[in-house]
Amino acid sequence: MSTHAVDIHAHDDDHGHHHKETFVTKYIFSQDHKMIAKQYLITGTLMGIIGVLMSIMFRIQIAWPEEPNVLFEALLGKWAPGGVMDADIYLALVTIHGTIMVFFVLTAGLSGTFSNLLIPLQIGARDMASGFLNMVSYWLFFLSSIIMLISLFVEAGPAAAGWTIYPPLSALPMAQGGSGMGMTLWLISMAIFIASSLLGSLNYIVTVINMRTKGMSMTRLPLTIWAFFVTAIIGVVSFPVLFAAALLLIMDRSFGTSFFLSDIFIQGEVLHYQGGSPVLFEHLFWFLGHPEVYIVILPAMGLVSEIMASNARKPIFGYRAMVASILAIAFLSTIVWGHHMFVSGMNPFLGSVFTFTTLLIAIPSAVKAFNWITTLWKGNLQMNPAMLFSIGFVSTFITGGLTGIILGDSALDINVHDTYFVIAHFHLVMGISAIYGMFAGVYHWYPKMFGRMLNKNLGYIHFWVTAICAYGVFFPMHFIGMAGLPRRYYTNSAFPLFDDLADVNIVITIFAIIGGIVQIVYLYNFFSSMFMGAKAVQNPWRSTTLEWTTPVKHIHGNWPGAIPHVYRWSYDYSKPGHDDDFVPQNVPLKEGEEELQH
Repeated sequence: MSTHAVDIHAHDDDHGHHHKETFVTKYIFSQDHKMIAKQYLITGTLMGIIGVLMSIMFRIQIAWPEEPNVLFEALLGKWAPGGVMDADIYLALVTIHGTIMVFFVLTAGLSGTFSNLLIPLQIGARDMASGFLNMVSYWLFFLSSIIMLISLFVEAGPAAAGWTIYPPLSALPMAQGGSGMGMTLWLISMAIFIASSLLGSLNYIVTVINMRTKGMSMTRLPLTIWAFFVTAIIGVVSFPVLFAAALLLIMDRSFGTSFFLSDIFIQGEVLHYQGGSPVLFEHLFWFLGHPEVYIVILPAMGLVSEIMASNARKPIFGYRAMVASILAIAFLSTIVWGHHMFVSGMNPFLGSVFTFTTLLIAIPSAVKAFNWITTLWKGNLQMNPAMLFSIGFVSTFITGGLTGIILGDSALDINVHDTYFVIAHFHLVMGISAIYGMFAGVYHWYPKMFGRMLNKNLGYIHFWVTAICAYGVFFPMHFIGMAGLPRRYYTNSAFPLFDDLADVNIVITIFAIIGGIVQIVYLYNFFSSMFMGAKAVQNPWRSTTLEWTTPVKHIHGNWPGAIPHVYRWSYDYSKPGHDDDFVPQNVPLKEGEEELQH
């Protein structure tokens, strides 16, 4: 890139020291990417607490249906008369849990936090291309989070149509309690969330393309930046489609149109809607919905690649193959959405096309898995909590991915569609895996964010209990799914067929409760270490990338002097001919030294 852009930002740095920042401009309406990253992380964490609490509540309901529970009475009020959970609120809890975890925790906790923190630091930029847009993006996200939480307190109940909000439940305000005001707030919240996501994504794309420091070619970028960059592109392509779907749904609900409604009867009465199709909504939703799972998982893949190379003390294996697989996943993610719709009356030929593209996407995913395993092979492994979560990520990504091969095949999927088999698959492959990627990122970059270290021993407790409980919850679900247990039923006591599975559900719930409680260890570690953690040194993990060349104390503009230039790729670990087992990117090549080919 031209030196002109770098010079402009050198002046920005001088400008940053002249005005004194107030509390409001530093901590609330901040335009500094490092502060915005922390805002995203803390907001996402608080939303995560609510999402996990909901999942524990409905797990208790499935394990011990019809039994009074003090927790329900305290938290659900009129929705749990006598402490027994109402059937309607069960679906609402499932709906809001899914929405919060997918959009407000994983999208914000990964893209929002780490794209903001790492893009300027790792490419050698003073800040994002537009600090103001970045700030607006966070506050729109915050606003959408608040609206989603307000919808929980609506008199008729929050949105209750599953997180996929299929019509007609979502399109007819009179269909059930949860189809009224709660659903309207859900749609408004999501529209604002999409605006936030688009502003953020455009900012990330422009920053990566235009603001790399001298010497930072695309092939010298860390894999984290490649992942964030491609994730942002997927977001820009697919989020507007969900926005259109939400807008059309609002039209159907409030303005009498019938995009998604046709031949509807309520209590024997024919409604005037004609000509629409609920399947159209499924197409629009899943055209975002499937790329969304890659928007969630790709940043986690980037973080894991970086953390593994750093903690294995050897270069990432197959850098170019890793970049190519990220690009292949991005392209293929936009042509596989139909595998969510094999039971919607789809033409079998079209089903076979979606089966083919879905199985095709397993190839770049497998390339990544093999490359991670090979990166670990014969490495000098540093088993800190970030590394453990990264290895856990590879484990859950492979085990969850294997069942995807079954669900991606139209003939096999029909047997287990809408059962707990599906729940087990996507929670392992995108839920648990993405959460592990996020935890790994927090443990690794916490010293960069807060200037202090997390407690390692609490990190070990957090990892091992979480890992055991995650498999304890989702492994048995595969089997109750194959036995035919449907998802989203608030009780199965009406079906003698499923009586034998009641004990398995109790085991799953016990693991879920323990797994939920152990997150308190993480929360304590996270918040207490900000004030009481050991002070961090500049490069605690002895890593090669540029963010560790900045001072521990955050300054406006990241580097106190000139921005460092880059002379080598980002993975020079254990390179022969050097005294240390890592060579930072800003160290010039020695005479006769060759840059590693990747």
